[in-house]
Parts: sequence; structure tokens; C-alpha cells
Amino acid sequence: MSPPLPHFAPMEAKLVSALPEGLGWQFEPKWDGFRCLAYRAGGDVALMSKSGKPLGRYFPEIVELIRSLSAKRFVLDGELIIPINDILSFEALQMRLHPAESRVTKLSRETPALFMAFDCLHHRDEALSGEALTIRRKALEALVTGERASALLLTPKTIDVDEADAWLERSGGALDGVIAKRLNEPYRAGERAMLKVKQIRTADCIVAGFRLASGSDAIGSLLLGLYNDQGLIDHVGFTSAIKADERNAIAAKLKPFLGGTGFTGKAPGGLSRWSTDRSAQWTPLIPELVAEVRYDQVTAHRFRHGTSIARWRPDKAPRQCTMEQLQHELRPAELATTF
Repeated sequence: MSPPLPHFAPMEAKLVSALPEGLGWQFEPKWDGFRCLAYRAGGDVALMSKSGKPLGRYFPEIVELIRSLSAKRFVLDGELIIPINDILSFEALQMRLHPAESRVTKLSRETPALFMAFDCLHHRDEALSGEALTIRRKALEALVTGERASALLLTPKTIDVDEADAWLERSGGALDGVIAKRLNEPYRAGERAMLKVKQIRTADCIVAGFRLASGSDAIGSLLLGLYNDQGLIDHVGFTSAIKADERNAIAAKLKPFLGGTGFTGKAPGGLSRWSTDRSAQWTPLIPELVAEVRYDQVTAHRFRHGTSIARWRPDKAPRQCTMEQLQHELRPAELATTF
């Protein structure tokens, strides 16, 4: 039996507004999937998530992929992605986290995942996490190159900041962002030792309701809507990035719109395991107030994360706020032209 491999907390990235200038950096695409560290020691294979939870039971095809490689002992850092109908679907990844083994097995055959490798922390009997990125990248290329497994991919890289900036400019919705790593640094497990610039997009949304802050009568979050192709207003997300000194002004802005119908299509959900009676309550508004919001990713016609207000748009008609504005999951066809 092979001796156990050391386990690592994934190295993370700090959000910045621009990529660093100067020499000494390597730039890589920021993939929009599930972070995954893959361990193999002989016949033993483990897939671990960013939070340290096992992923193998949800992605049996990736377990078999890792077991099929010619190298017998390694630790890879990478991202699980699933292409469906010319998009990289985050929703398809979420569907894998299902308690029924039969359901997972069925999906693994219908929508198999790919492993996008971007670092190598251990290869054969050589510990690489303390080595510079340049050495780890050579080991990664040696491990991946020559394998016939089409589900194992090697992430592109560049040391040219202008080329990395061009990835963002040319790719449209095809990238989640770009990561910057220092060429001469070791793998700093569990630390925010990388930099990331994310794709930030904007959309004009209807403010169709609001929730109060927990334990307060102040505005806690604004509920956002867009017209769907049936002419109904669907709830698509929220913004809670409201500064304390802006809450009174926003409450005054909302006051003329009280008493409305709010959402005419999909409405905000009610109670959940994380909510209280109070936090689940929301107040509908007359759907006429428009705000331009910043967002990063969209999944199943909803903003995946909270948004922030870029500006109010009194010049925009609510009927102009449609789903067509949204850039959805990443398109491999766009990536092919970008790289």
C-alpha cells in the first residue's frame, strides 16, 4: 500500500481591481466551476472540495479519470467543469450534489465533468508545494501531457499582462476572470496568496420589493426583477450592499412606490432553513423604480451572488429591463477564440 499523501487547504485569491504590472507573474483563466484537489496514491483516489469535504461520490467519472492516469502518485489542484449545449454549466455541477447514488450515476453518464488542472503539489515521491510555481508548472505539464484522457485539461497560462487583459476584453461572458500568481513563490496553502480580477457585468433591474434588516426597521436588501419572455417580472436576485448612511435616503426613494404588486412572475422564496419569520418577509413595490446593478455570474436566470448598485436609472423604462441583458454561463466556443 502506498503511504498517504499530505493534504492541503487550497491556496486562495484576493480580489483586486486590476492585474499587477511588471515581471514575475503568471496569469491564468479563472474558471467558473467547483474547486477540487485530486489525490492519488496507488489505487486510492480522493477528491476534496475547497471547504475540505469529499467530492468523489458526486463525481465518480472524475475518480475513474484520476485512477486511469499513468502517474500513480500525485496531488493536483484544479477545477471541475461541465459543458452542456456549448456552455459551462454551474447549475449542472450543483445538481450533482444529490443524496441519491442512482441520480449521481445517471448524471455522471449524461453530463460528465472535466478536470481542468492548474497546479501540481506532489508528483511521484517529490513534494512540490514548497517549490516555485515555475517548477510546479513543469511537473504539471509533464504529468498531463501525453495522457489520452480527454476529460483531463491543462489550463492556459501567460506571463504577458497585456495578453491576460485581452482575455478579459475579448472573452465577453466566457471567463469568470483572471488569476495572477507569483512565479517564484511556493504553494501557500490556505492563504489568499494569489490575486484575481473578476468579470463584473451590469444589468438594469426593476426594484420590485425590499426586506428589512434583521432586528431593525431599516432597509436590509432590495429585491430585483427582470421581465421574462412571457412579459412577467421574475425575481432574479438582491442587493444588500447598502451603506448605513444611505439607508434613510433609499427608504425615502422607495416610499412613493409602496403598495404595488411587486413580482408578477417568479417571486422571492419564503422561509428556509437559514431564515426567520421576519427575514422571510418582504414588501412589494410598484415595479417602476430602475437601478443598474453590478453582478458577476448568472445561474438559471438568477444572479448567483448578491449585487451592488452602480447607479439609479430614472431614464430607463421598467419594460426595458429584460432577461436578454444577462450574460449566462461560460461558453467553450468563446474560449476557443480567446485562447
